[in-house]
Amino acid sequence: MSLTNRTVFITGGSRGIGKAIGLRLAKEGANVVIAAKSVEENPKLGGTIYSAAEEIEKAGGAALAVQCDIRFEDQVNDALEKAVAKFGGIDTLINNASAISLTPIEKTASKQFDLIHDINVRGTFLVSAACIPFLKKSSNPHILTLSPPINLSPKWFANHAAYTISKYSMTMIAIGLAEELKKYKIASNTLWPRTTIATAAVKNLLGGEALINMSRHPAIVAEAAHYIITQPSTECTGNCFIDETVLALAGKTDLSEYSVVPGGKLYNDLFL
Repeated sequence: MSLTNRTVFITGGSRGIGKAIGLRLAKEGANVVIAAKSVEENPKLGGTIYSAAEEIEKAGGAALAVQCDIRFEDQVNDALEKAVAKFGGIDTLINNASAISLTPIEKTASKQFDLIHDINVRGTFLVSAACIPFLKKSSNPHILTLSPPINLSPKWFANHAAYTISKYSMTMIAIGLAEELKKYKIASNTLWPRTTIATAAVKNLLGGEALINMSRHPAIVAEAAHYIITQPSTECTGNCFIDETVLALAGKTDLSEYSVVPGGKLYNDLFL
């Protein structure tokens, strides 16, 4: 299904996986709204909403950069109003914004707990709810949330329970949306990478350069996202997708091009 002139609202899209998705969809002629906090570049993270929008336009899409902290409902509504004013509607929501804190319960400060839940859970909930009236008007509406399949193995709770709970909550929101919005033909799915992805978060918080070299480029998640949101919304909903599985459905099994180190050992992402 063509993405030409279709509008995609991406939270946290100034860098990493969110920006990669924006770039991939821009190649198909999509209008891409980058809704994120970064208006000044952090050297450790790189990128702002403006630099991301510039890259998206160079890739072939129309772009709108909107500063938005998804923890705050007024900012979410303002960002959506600006997006609709510019592009006329919303066809796809990508819930990509997320905060990470891999600390055990004893060492998780209350402000850390609040932050990751305010962004991951509250933010995903608020943005999804605010987009529904616009998605109802689309001919092929999709919500895609970057969160993992729910795995209740104790090892995923042992060392970072707060983060795990927040990411699983995102998935539960997505599953709830799929069932609630089925009557409106609005699809809701989740997407998670099989391996770690070469992003600033992985480098700075998980394993440094060594783990980056065992990761794949964000483009693999972007390719999977493109496949999902171009499927008929009435037929593709309620799934917890893994990027490799999605690309296999698309007929792509040779994934070597996505490895940071060609032929190198890959490291499984969390929750898998």
